[in-house]
Amino acid sequence: MRKAIHVDGLPEFDPAQYLDNEESIAVYLTGILEANDAALLASALGDIARARGMTEIAKAAGITREALYKALRPDSSPRFDTIARVCAALGVRLVAQPMPAGKAAA
Repeated sequence: MRKAIHVDGLPEFDPAQYLDNEESIAVYLTGILEANDAALLASALGDIARARGMTEIAKAAGITREALYKALRPDSSPRFDTIARVCAALGVRLVAQPMPAGKAAA
C-alpha cells in the first residue's frame, strides 16, 4: 500500500543553499531573467544575497541590511539603481542578449 504524501508536510525549498558558486548563481539568474518578472528578479537576488551573507552584501551595496531585505522580498518592485548596486555587490552583471526570432514584443 502506498502512503500518501501531503504537500504541507514537505520542507520548504530554499534555493540559497544551492547557490554556492558563480556558475550556479549565473544559471539561476539567467533562468530568472528569462521570466521577465521584476519581483521574481528581486526575490532571486535576495536568495543569492542570503547565500552570500546579507550583512556583507548590504555593506558592499551601500544600503542597510533592513533596506536590502525590504528591497529584495518576493513582492517588491525595487528601483533599477538598487538592483544594479546589489548585482555589483554580488559580483554579477545583467547582460542583454538578442531574443530569438518571433519572440520580440510587438
